[in-house]
Amino acid sequence: MPNASIRAIDAATLKSWVHDDQEIALFDVREHGQYGEGHPLFAVPLPFSRLEADVGRLAPRTDVRVVLVDDGDGVAGAAARALAALGYTDVFVLAGGVLAWQAAGFALFKGVNVPSKVFGELVEHHFQTPRITADQLAAGLAAGLAAGSAATQGSARAPVVLDGRPVSEFSKMNIPGAICCPNGELAYRIRDIVPDTETPVVINCAGRTRSIIGAQSLIDAGVENPVYALENGTQGWYLNDHVLEHGGTARYPETLSPQSVRRARSGAQALSSRFAVPHIGAGEAAAWLADASRTTFLCDIRTGQEYAAGTIAGAQHAPGGQLVQATDQYVGVRRARLIVFDADGVRAPIIAHWLRQMGHDAVVLQGGLEAGRAAHLSARSGPLATPHDARSISASELQGSLAAGAAHVIDLRESMAFRAGHIPGSAWSIRPRLSDDLAGVAKQVSIVVIDDRKSAAAARLAIGDLDTLGYRDVRVLAGGVGAWAEAGQPLHAGAQSLPDAHCIDYLFFVHDRHDGNKDAARAYLAWETGLIAQLDAQELATFRLPAHAAAS
Repeated sequence: MPNASIRAIDAATLKSWVHDDQEIALFDVREHGQYGEGHPLFAVPLPFSRLEADVGRLAPRTDVRVVLVDDGDGVAGAAARALAALGYTDVFVLAGGVLAWQAAGFALFKGVNVPSKVFGELVEHHFQTPRITADQLAAGLAAGLAAGSAATQGSARAPVVLDGRPVSEFSKMNIPGAICCPNGELAYRIRDIVPDTETPVVINCAGRTRSIIGAQSLIDAGVENPVYALENGTQGWYLNDHVLEHGGTARYPETLSPQSVRRARSGAQALSSRFAVPHIGAGEAAAWLADASRTTFLCDIRTGQEYAAGTIAGAQHAPGGQLVQATDQYVGVRRARLIVFDADGVRAPIIAHWLRQMGHDAVVLQGGLEAGRAAHLSARSGPLATPHDARSISASELQGSLAAGAAHVIDLRESMAFRAGHIPGSAWSIRPRLSDDLAGVAKQVSIVVIDDRKSAAAARLAIGDLDTLGYRDVRVLAGGVGAWAEAGQPLHAGAQSLPDAHCIDYLFFVHDRHDGNKDAARAYLAWETGLIAQLDAQELATFRLPAHAAAS
């Protein structure tokens, strides 16, 4: 795709497209740290470093309208050419990038998964979701009685704390005594975790969104227990000088009693009726999936273990709680259709009712997994670039090449991995910076690439770019820095090896709040609670909370 064919649009045009009635894939192709410092509200993160690896999943239809956003530095143009090579036919670039968007008077939003976080704040305001402070919860847990908390005065039972985050996040830090039960599983499994209806239940996450959505999910599903969201999650706990545990393993039960499933299904059916959640049969789902003029996502919202044991062909694994919490990680096309399914008739209606309130055209597959497989449903998959491979080089061979001055080492791992330990003399780089970082390196030099499991896909794309830049001898260090260290070779480490400003793949704003930095935690919570005030009228109208308070 030559430069002359890149179609540019201005910010006003893009703003009108974001709010019209046609599908649009608005992709911010900057790296994670850049995106997180400020982006249009509905821009989906698709870093250029991983573009071809992820775009087919996020935008499976190649004739969908695509708009790419960058810093006005040409990365969007490179991304447009890459998408054209994959077969995308309706691609545009925002002229001037995010600075032009801001100059036109439109807001930029810090952080990640911002529409979902905005939605959490709207839910709390709209439904008046009950909450409990960290000090109140700590008092109740310390006393062993819920009556120790003013928010649960009158109950004689100790509260149960359920952490609505995935297992991987729970293991990093948790409220002492908490049980991991991701949000998408809460209403399905709650009655086996808390069999009686008197015990207060407190839902927490790391901050606010999943605490609120998890608690309100139980309330909407008709759970009889007193339910509360822990105000500000583990951050609120830490900011109030309570101790967090690390490496927690307590989690939800894998098997459920038939009685608890029946109760959960009854609650989900009542929720579906109260919120008018649409269900479609396998025949209609097949027609949607076959319609080449519309984008339809087929989302398996069950656990990873269930998904791995068998799913519907082409379905994306999108655990229910995370699909609501981080919708833009699974759905890259606004106004696409979403078919969500489970195998129990409980989880999918609850997730669909949230997605619809977020403004998505979401429906439940009637009969779930069994019906979908019986009807041989199959979701379309988008294009996927052929990964570029390179010959490998051993640690001992690399040592010899470096000693002879015959190799230039480029470390393509995440910037924080580079800081933690890298080969002396290696240079960190990332795909959008390759050309600049190699400006002084002769084409005949052997380029040795360092990657790891996390960065493998991005590294393979960068290897293709190295070939385009004219480097013909590109190799990958077999075994990465681990093999180098096992060979007895030294590693260098430290933040001084890579300044913060260079770490465009890392969002310090998000991560510092979990690293003992109370100021960062306070700033993050202030940002989160201030999100609604940043919305303009069109953005606010995107969300569709019901006129009635549906707790009853």
